[in-house]
Amino acid sequence: MPPRSQKSLQNSGSGNPFSLPNSNFSLPSPALVPKLRFPEFRKADGWTLEAGDTLFNQINDRNPEPGLPVLAITQEHGAIPRHMIDYHVSVTEKSIESYKVVRVGDFIISLRSFQGGIEYSRYHGICSPAYVILRRRGKGDDEYFRHYLKTDGFIRILTKNLEGLRDGKMISYTQFSELWLPTPTPAEQQKIAECLSSVDELIAAQARKLDTLKTHKKGLMQQLFPREGETQPRLRFPEFQNAGEWEMKPLGKVAENLDNKRRPITSSDREAGDVPYYGASGIVDYVEGFIFNEDLLCVSEDGANLVARTYPIAFPISGKTWVNNHAHVLRFANQCTQKFVEVYLNSIKLDDFITGMAQPKLNKAMLDKIPIPHPEVPEQQRIADCLTSLDDLIAAQTQTLEALKTHKQGLMQQLFPSPEAVAG
Repeated sequence: MPPRSQKSLQNSGSGNPFSLPNSNFSLPSPALVPKLRFPEFRKADGWTLEAGDTLFNQINDRNPEPGLPVLAITQEHGAIPRHMIDYHVSVTEKSIESYKVVRVGDFIISLRSFQGGIEYSRYHGICSPAYVILRRRGKGDDEYFRHYLKTDGFIRILTKNLEGLRDGKMISYTQFSELWLPTPTPAEQQKIAECLSSVDELIAAQARKLDTLKTHKKGLMQQLFPREGETQPRLRFPEFQNAGEWEMKPLGKVAENLDNKRRPITSSDREAGDVPYYGASGIVDYVEGFIFNEDLLCVSEDGANLVARTYPIAFPISGKTWVNNHAHVLRFANQCTQKFVEVYLNSIKLDDFITGMAQPKLNKAMLDKIPIPHPEVPEQQRIADCLTSLDDLIAAQTQTLEALKTHKQGLMQQLFPSPEAVAG
């Protein structure tokens, strides 16, 4: 199929601005420019719209070199060797014979393209034959398309133009060929790519910094709390090094349980308001009225998170709140003990206290039995202050990371023409 560009756009008569032309009536092409352009390109010509097959070839190489890694195609990491992430799908030697070769710089259309765009590979490997492999042709910059094919605008184009394929079907190369992609000159492509890639580097550096802080906190907690079977921590603040062993108390003796005050409200019966309505893992809604109006600690009562621990199972609430029957509610004599117990519960395994396989549950009787190390209040306060300051630092670094991601999102919205502009 010969190359096609915006210059040959024709009226399809279908009203679909992304479909391939099927008539001989030519339309004038308005200038296509993004909202934000680098100074050296502000007086340059507008961008062109290039058809998918003008920019990319489909690759079906099924003759891999020995020893190539099997790649997982993910929204978060793009194409990445399976052993580098938590990806447990077994493949047979026989099935691998049909796998496609992916080279560095290739793009992959996956079943999730409607959710996360088209993925990019920085690795040489093989992937399932179910995927469509694209390789850029002609002059240009891979990194430009790596960014553009993951934008919200491009995903909206996919969703709108190929809506009938959303139910578990793959976008074919033919269908990809029907899409028009905004394409500046190679020099402008490179400038945009360098800008966005530099922001990516800042985001990656910030993410590493945040991970380091979280790892430091985890290691610190392992030292500040006694290990199983021990009555003293490995690390103590100087003023408490000769304070002796810690007492172990069941949680039921450390906190007052307020579960009998909880009142669940079905979603249809909730009256919208500004009071947070808490469930097993945090806020699930905002309602009128309140049950509690004080500082308390919630602990997940049921749900997969009790095992997965994706979110903290113990979390504080304060002020006017409403709690349903999926979270235990605990009151403590003082704030430092509450913080101490919160951090401790989030740092230990609770498998011995959780019942149920399909639906994990931490009932009140088992919650009350959890042994809690109980130093004197001044030492609790010292530990709580230390970990609170570390939590504050982690929260600040998390905000910085989110701000960088938001900044990149805003840049992308301005560095690429909007879907409406592409539609003309």
